[in-house]
Amino acid sequence: MQPTTLAFADNARKAMADETLQGSLKLLEKGWPVGRARAAADLPEFEALRDQGRDIKNHTLAHLDLYLEIFEERVKEAGGHVHWAKDAAEARGIVLGLCHEYGARTVTKSKSMIAEEIGLNEHLEENGIERVETDLGEYIIQLANEPPSHLVGPAIHKSMDDVRDLFQKHHGGERIEAPAALVGEARRVLREKYFAADIGITGANFLIAETGSAITVTNEGNAELTQGVPETQIVVTSIEKMVPRLFDAMTLLRLLARSATGQDFSAYTTIMTGPRRAGDLDGPRNFHVVLLDNGRSGMLGTAFQEMLRCIRCGACMNHCPVYLATGGHAYGWVYVGPMGSVLTPQFIGIDKGHPLPNASTFCGKCQEVCPVRIPLPKLMRHWREEQHERKLTPPRARLALAAWAFLARRPRLYHLATGIAMRVLGILGARDGFFSRMPLAGGWTVSRELPAPQGATFMSRYRRKGGRVT
Repeated sequence: MQPTTLAFADNARKAMADETLQGSLKLLEKGWPVGRARAAADLPEFEALRDQGRDIKNHTLAHLDLYLEIFEERVKEAGGHVHWAKDAAEARGIVLGLCHEYGARTVTKSKSMIAEEIGLNEHLEENGIERVETDLGEYIIQLANEPPSHLVGPAIHKSMDDVRDLFQKHHGGERIEAPAALVGEARRVLREKYFAADIGITGANFLIAETGSAITVTNEGNAELTQGVPETQIVVTSIEKMVPRLFDAMTLLRLLARSATGQDFSAYTTIMTGPRRAGDLDGPRNFHVVLLDNGRSGMLGTAFQEMLRCIRCGACMNHCPVYLATGGHAYGWVYVGPMGSVLTPQFIGIDKGHPLPNASTFCGKCQEVCPVRIPLPKLMRHWREEQHERKLTPPRARLALAAWAFLARRPRLYHLATGIAMRVLGILGARDGFFSRMPLAGGWTVSRELPAPQGATFMSRYRRKGGRVT
């Protein structure tokens, strides 16, 4: 996927003018955030679990080399294989090599953001291997030839009519109207693909060092059919998914579904440990894990190490006013919302991703709901500082910041200038109490009113009340 992050502003304007997308985002805002709040309120120990989840991830990252080595040993003991990939190209090469080794022409695949990150889907198809997405949302956007717009709901930007049109175009027959019938149609088509697949490719929500296991979490059971039916399974995942013990994974699983969709637990949680053993009725005969670094080890010991705690729940984007106004495609790469605003510059470079750390109001809601307490605003601020130091900000923004800094270093001049500005704005906005349009504030007023000041600065009001503001 070629990044279009530098066009974020244009992408966002188009997204805000898309009525279908805006309708979908309003439904999202009324759904999962409400469910998350209810699920958290119903679990008295939820905040304590968040602390535990943060501590588990911090401990694992502090000893990641140790746990990765233990994981590899356990996978081998169970009869599986571990492959180490330093970057996206190496990971793609490993997967394609395994497909050639086993003579695969068709692969089924469950949802994997790591596969999106490394461009695996396109690579397989370019090399003559049919790839079939089995998550319903991923299957829909595969038909539409689009990237996912959300971690949990990849096709959340699509309307029901969009899905009806896609199914009729690709499956033929009459146009299906009922939602249940659309699901039945997807089941009919995909069931044949499960049994025809030579290889199943899954991601992993967590990796367990003590057992060499990989955990997948779905609400459809598609990952189970993807890993249980073909002769060969390939788990494509990244190194920070590691946790020490099954007990630790269960703690994080209690946070994951509640934070993502408001469920107590996802419908299907599967623990995969090696290939089929003697006496097993199903499961793959060949089990491979591809562990991707792709810059993650370089984050260890830096200000961005905290981002490696992320468990990909999507809570930050479900509550982000910017994401809820623009959707995921506006961000222009694989990871979206606040977590994407931190990860994208890390993976593709700040020179290509610098608009994203600015795609935030810094309201702090993302940090407030993060199940493992990642300080996302702080990390975005780090990128903003680097962007400024490397002079990647637009000249007008740099000039405005320089003007503000000039005034801020001269308190008397600052108080004089802001006092005049507040009085003028107070007079101009007195009639309505707000501004619907204002020069240099179009980014705000394009979608909301700007409250008019009351004609005085905070400090002048503070002094008038004898040091008290009510």
